[in-house]
Order: sequence, then C-alpha cells, then structure tokens
Amino acid sequence: MKIKNIVKLSVLCFAFGNLSAQNPWPKANNTAQPWTRWWWMGSAVDEKGLDKQLTTLSKAGFGGVEIVPIYGAKGFENQYLKYLSPEWMKMLQFTTDKAKSLKMGVDMAVGTGWPIGGPQVSENDAATKMIVQTYEIQPNEKFSEKIVLKDEKQKNLKTIQLDIVTAYNDKNETVILTDKINADGSLNWKPTSGKWIIYAVFVGKTLQKVKRAAPGGDGYTLDHFSPDATKDYLKTFDKAFGNSNYGIRSFFNDSYEVYNADWTADFKEEFKKRRGYDLAPYIKYLVEDNESDIAGRIKSDYRETMSELILHNFTENFTNWAHSKNSKNTNQAHGSPGNLLDLYAAVDIPESETFGSTKFDIEGLRRNVEDINTKEVPDINMLKFASSAANITGKPLISNESFTWLTEHFKTSWSQVKPEAEQIFLSGINHIFYHGTTYTPADVQFPGWLFYASTNFVPENSLWPNLKGLNSYIERTQSVLQSGKSDNEILMYWPIYDQWANPKGKDMAFKIHNIEKWLHPTVFYENLHKLGKSGYSLDMISDKMISEAQLENQNIQVSKNGGSYKVLIVPQLNYFPESTLKNILNLAQNGASVIFQNEPENVPGNFEVEKRRNELQSLWTKIPFQQDGNIKSAIFGKGKIVLSSDVEKALEYLKIEREKLTDTGLKFIRRKFDGGKYYYIVNHTSREINQNIPLNFIGKQVALMNPENGEFGLAETQNSSVKVQLKSGESLIIKASETLDNSISKWKYIEKTDAPIVLNQPWQLTFKEGGPELPKSKTLDKLQPWTNFTEDASTQSFSGTGVYSTSFKLKKNKADDFVLKFDKLYESAKVIINGQDAGIVWSLPYEINVGKYLKKGKNTIQIEVSNLMANRIRYMDQNKIQWRNYHEINFVNIDYKPFDASNSNVQPSGLDGEIQLIPIHYSK
Repeated sequence: MKIKNIVKLSVLCFAFGNLSAQNPWPKANNTAQPWTRWWWMGSAVDEKGLDKQLTTLSKAGFGGVEIVPIYGAKGFENQYLKYLSPEWMKMLQFTTDKAKSLKMGVDMAVGTGWPIGGPQVSENDAATKMIVQTYEIQPNEKFSEKIVLKDEKQKNLKTIQLDIVTAYNDKNETVILTDKINADGSLNWKPTSGKWIIYAVFVGKTLQKVKRAAPGGDGYTLDHFSPDATKDYLKTFDKAFGNSNYGIRSFFNDSYEVYNADWTADFKEEFKKRRGYDLAPYIKYLVEDNESDIAGRIKSDYRETMSELILHNFTENFTNWAHSKNSKNTNQAHGSPGNLLDLYAAVDIPESETFGSTKFDIEGLRRNVEDINTKEVPDINMLKFASSAANITGKPLISNESFTWLTEHFKTSWSQVKPEAEQIFLSGINHIFYHGTTYTPADVQFPGWLFYASTNFVPENSLWPNLKGLNSYIERTQSVLQSGKSDNEILMYWPIYDQWANPKGKDMAFKIHNIEKWLHPTVFYENLHKLGKSGYSLDMISDKMISEAQLENQNIQVSKNGGSYKVLIVPQLNYFPESTLKNILNLAQNGASVIFQNEPENVPGNFEVEKRRNELQSLWTKIPFQQDGNIKSAIFGKGKIVLSSDVEKALEYLKIEREKLTDTGLKFIRRKFDGGKYYYIVNHTSREINQNIPLNFIGKQVALMNPENGEFGLAETQNSSVKVQLKSGESLIIKASETLDNSISKWKYIEKTDAPIVLNQPWQLTFKEGGPELPKSKTLDKLQPWTNFTEDASTQSFSGTGVYSTSFKLKKNKADDFVLKFDKLYESAKVIINGQDAGIVWSLPYEINVGKYLKKGKNTIQIEVSNLMANRIRYMDQNKIQWRNYHEINFVNIDYKPFDASNSNVQPSGLDGEIQLIPIHYSK
C-alpha cells in the first residue's frame, strides 16, 4: 500500500513538473499587473476604507496603487487629513503594510494635485517668469520715466528684481543699461542722438498655484529651473519621511503643466556659462516675434538652456533624492520645455500619457462621436518618446497614465479600453497605470466618490464584476513585455534644434495636447509613421545619447543594459550641431551604419556661427560619397554612411530587414530574450486574418500564446512563416525560440465549422445586483436588451447585472469544441454552463470556447450581463439625487462644462440579436 502511494506521489510530482515546463508564459510579479492612480479626496482616508478598497483591488487583479491626494468631498471636512502630517503618514504606513500583505506595490506623488508645488514653496522658489517692459526715448528728449515694475499683481512680492536693461536705436546699435538704473528706477544715461527703445526685463512670478490641491497641499508651483527650489521643496518630504521610505516603491511627478514659467533668477548667468555669450545685447530678439535668422538663433540658445536647467536642476535632483530614500522615481517629462528624451532617460520609470479616444477599424467597436473628445487623439509616436528613452538607456519599466477622458463619464466599456491598451503596448510601454480609482469610504453609497477626468476603475462601477478579464489580459501581456529587452533595430535622431530655432514665441513646451503643432508637421514624424507601418522597429535618440553611444559588435549601444541598434537615421533637418555630426562620424569610423536624409548645412545657436558652420561642412566633406543609383553611399572607417531622401530605400540598401507581417495590416512589437524572441501581434483591422505570416526570426520552435485566456501551443511553421488565425480585435503572442520543448502540445487551429446552433428558444431574465432597484423578472420570447422594456421604468434606470438563463438539448456531436458567439453584448458577461464557470466575455469579438462544459442532452446556460453606470446616473440627475458634491471643480463633462446626465439617452443594456453555439473542428 505504501509502495503504491509512493508511486502515485511520484507520478503527481512528475505531472506538476511537466505543467511547469510546458508553460511558456514568463513568471509575472505585481508590476505585470495593471496599477491604478488612487485619488485620496481630501485625504479623508481611514484604516477600514483603505483595507476594504485595497483588498477589493487585489481581488480584481491590480498589482499596485499610486497615491495622489486631491481636493475633498463636501460634508467630510472633519475627516480630512493634512498632507504629510503625522496622521497622514500613519495612514500611508497602514496602506503600504496592507499592500505588502496583498503582494501589491504603492507609489506616491511628490505633491498633491498637480503640477508639483505646495505650501513649502516660498515666493523665492516659486515658478518664475520674465516680465518685459519697453520705453521709448525720442531725440533730444529727457527721459524722466522710472523703470519700475508696473504689474499690479507683482507689486506685493519681495523677490521682484530688475535683471536686464538694454537699449536699441534705429540703427540697431545696442547699449546695456542694467548698471545705469538707480535704486528708485531712474535712468542714469542719456543718448547722444537718435530714437532709442529700452527693453527692461524683470524677474517676476507666474503666481500659479497647485491645481486640485488636497488639504495641506495648496501653494505655489515650483521653479523647475532652480536647483535650490527643488532641494528646498524635497526637504519637506525628508522631514515627514525621516530615515524611512514608508514602503514607497516609486515617487511620482506628474506632467509639466507650469504656465508662463520662462525664466529663473540666475538665468542670464547660466545662459552665458552654457552658451558662451551674454544674452543682454540680444534680449529684444528673445521677447519679440521677429522672423529674422538671428531671432531664431537666440531663441534656440534660450530654449536649449531651459532644457539643460530642467534636466540638471530638477529631474536629476529628483532622481538622486528618490534614490537617497531607497526608492525609485517616476516622471512625466511631456509638457516641459526640454528635450523629452533626455528628461525621460534621467529617471527610473519614464511615464507617458494618453488622453482621448483612438479610432480603430475593429469590427463592432463602439465609438460614438457625442461621447468622445474629437480634438485630441492618442498618438503611438508620442508615446515612443518615453519608451525610446527607456529602451536606449536600459530602463526595464516604462509606464503610462492611461485612458484619461477615453469617453464621456460612465460610458466606457472594457471592450473600448482594450485596443487603447494595445496601442500603448505597441509603442513599447509595458507598465500601465489606469486613470483611475477614487478612494471611497466604506460606508459611502453609489456611485461613491469620483474624479472628474477618469475612466472609473472603481468597485462601484456596474462593470466591476468582469474587470478581471481586462486585468488578466494586461497582466499576461505585460509579463511578456517586461521580459528580456526591447528588440528595435533602428535609431532615429530627433532634430530638436529645428523646433528650438522657430523664431515665433518664446518658451516651447512639448505637450501631448499640442502635437499637431510641434510633432505632426515634421519630416521626422512622417518617417516615424511610414517606417512603423512598413514593419521597422525604431527608437528615437537625442544629441546627448549620441554623444554617449559606443559600438558593440557593429551595433550602436548607449547603455550596457540598453538596446543594440543596427542603424542610425538622421532625418531631413535644417539645423545640426557640428558636435553631433562629429560624434556620429566617430560611430561610423568604428563600424556604425548611418543614413542621412539630407546634407546638414547649418548649425543652431548664435555662438561663433561661421566657425561652427565651417566645421560642420568640413566634417561633411570628409565623407567620400559615391553615387550608387539613386543613393549616395560611403565606406567610412569600418562603417557605412548613406545619403538618400528615401529612407526605406536606404534601409534596403543596408540590408536592414523589415517585418513583412505588417503588409497584412497586423501591428507588432518585438522583445528578445536569451535564445529567442517574443512577437506581440494585434489585429486592429476590420477583417479576420487566417494565413501564414512571415517573421524575421523563427528559431527552432514557435509557440503561440493567447493573452486573453492564457492558452498556448506549438505553431505550424513553413519556411520563415507562422500560421495565425486572428479575428478583428484579437491579439496573439508568438514565442520563437532556439530551444526545443517537446512537452508543449500543438496549437489548436480551426479547420472548419459546422452549421451554428442558434439559441432562439425562450429565455428567463432576472436581476442579480445593482440599482437603484432590481427590475422584475421577465420571460423573453427572444433575446433582447432589458432596456427595450420601456414600459418598466426600472429597466431604464438600472445599472448592474442581469442574468439571462435558458436550457437546450445537444445531440451527440463529433465537434472538437464549441464557440459561444454573441451578436451584441452590452457590455460584458460571465458565462455559466451546467453550473460551471466558463469564463468572462468582455472584448471583441464577443466569443468564448465552451465545449468542455457541455454534455450530451440537456444543458443549462446562464449569462450574467453587466451594463454601464450611465443609466443609473441619468436617473439620479433626473430625480435631483445629490451625488457630485466636491470642493473646487465639482464635476465637469468631457468638454469641461458642468456635467448633467438628465437629458442623455438610455444606454442599451443586456443581450441583443442572436446567440450561436458554433461546432468547430481543429486541424489534426
């Protein structure tokens, strides 16, 4: 008997060992799961509410939270906690302890609301701007006016100072008058002749305060260009945190939204140190919209200086501070007047942002124009700034603030979220943060506390029961995208000096909200778009990164842990630093391949222009180009340099292979690991793709992995192609490996389907949970949404879960499996067959395999459908039931006007059309 038991145990151990070996999915930790921004309204949190919500989030598949305190709900003022007070820190400690017990992580914003700032920001450290006043001196006229600041808003500030005073005459002669102004503002200078205009530059303050601040977080926004301001600001956190990081994984800083901050107290000194000349004689070219060449050059130098100051004085100091706490830092660089690539690269976790809704061609995907912001559409190439910086410098995690204002309030389904998440993944981002979840006290009723610009990932959302479907999909996908390294083969130089040399305006912010101005019109963007569509994988690179790059096995590499690239592309440009050309030629000398789209002829900036331009041209003439058809090419040292206006032709010339799978319309991103590569492939076309697709790397064995349900199996391969079957809206992961694993079963390809069984018999409809009240049960002659029953008012206002039930007989059938196919589903469903949980249907196409749950003879099926929150909110607004009652911004719609759902249409809810049971046969 004992011997038999030992044998059984051995067999069991062997079986479990095989299960482990068979599974090609990477082991996932909590960073693979989605995280969510967690707004603490008024910081009115307590242990009971924190425990409840963290536990609920964990069960739904969240890996972590990002705490951002904001304004509070009215009526709860006595529960507000002051930011960073001992009581607040106690709640933070409880949060991180509870999260740790749930194997979740906790990040935290370094401030409340946004942008960074607060009560610790003194007037001296506050965001700073230049205030320019002009004066005229007529010939033979005594100038009696005082050069003093006239701005009434600045009058009471103690830090205002006169920084630069420069006079210009009609011959454009210049006199610096800064040291000729007396204490009372009188001018101690008189011109000998001619008309003069005086430009006086004062150091002023923007007076901007933190937006949406929490109690204890109100105050001025920070001067990001001052190292002292940054260090002073972080001292408040040093005091609150002491020697502990309180369990914070990463400290977070939101996007740069500091308006009119275009100066700092020591800017003119920093400018001279960094650019090599005094700005004072040229100040009029900076402050006016003069279309001249010199104006563009002065502004280029000014913008480059601003970029360096925010990089060195804020971003790098922020990173060093987080490391002193044994934590990481996360930073959104976009919106700032700096080189985004360098700013993203200077932190541990670069974070991008998506705002608005993308138009996808997926069959059946809802995108009602009245429910979206048509002015802003997420752009995959904007997201690539963050992923490029991370890939090049070897940062393993790239995060994204995701789904901000995806649709109008309460109208976002998980099926609409999925393709937006896929586009984020395709950009190279692998650590999604939802935007977001609002903390709600345990005893607050529906709809709980809500944030005004969010897709509501809150437990009160009627779609919550099926959120695990979306979260599991993201977890599986991110487990792959966080494995190994990025496998992009191309670097493309970002010609930022073409932007900086624009003679219009003054400071230049690279925002996600105005890419139609600074990104879309460029040849750089045109190349990004075309090459991505053609099947090339690329990252963007900055001048600074090029200066740090080296050659490793004929490939360009900036960081030991970063990506390795076959070619560098310099797109068509007007301004190119001679130092960058010199660095590129050094790379070519050592074996790099480089493509220029045009001959660089001009240098940026205003320092020793002729000397530097001559050096640029001298370097260029050293390249021994030979005409080769429509292309000029040169062997340069160990490398190759190609000159061609057609970048794709140049890539073909250099034998850089594209992934031809994009010819089918499929999109992909590729990762490499020891001994193989992952391909993440998405079908955003309107058609099914059922064919062999070519891959540049096949290896010895190819496994297919379904990120929606976790299934996997060995693929059919032929030459250098893989057979895939992807319906519109589906995705797939391909694992191509040099290692053989014979324990993995074959992938189940559908060879044919039999005539569908239409479940058109009567159905019972009951209501499981939701409100404001449960509608009465109904017997349906045919499937239809419960909102069709307009005579029953409760069906029009109900948000929650309705259960459609029926039974049917199944004759003996030789099908290998059955697919349950929904015609129309509003919005997601849990399927139960013969009492067994068969899974969640939440994304297009609305299908699920159910064969293993069916039996010969009578079968029962229950479909638990969860709908949107919209109908219940409509009911509450029509009946004047108070649910939005917040300080500051008290709930606005997608156009930032007061939100009111009273006149909105009832959103269809439940099932509609046919439900089919389709017998399928797999190829043998």
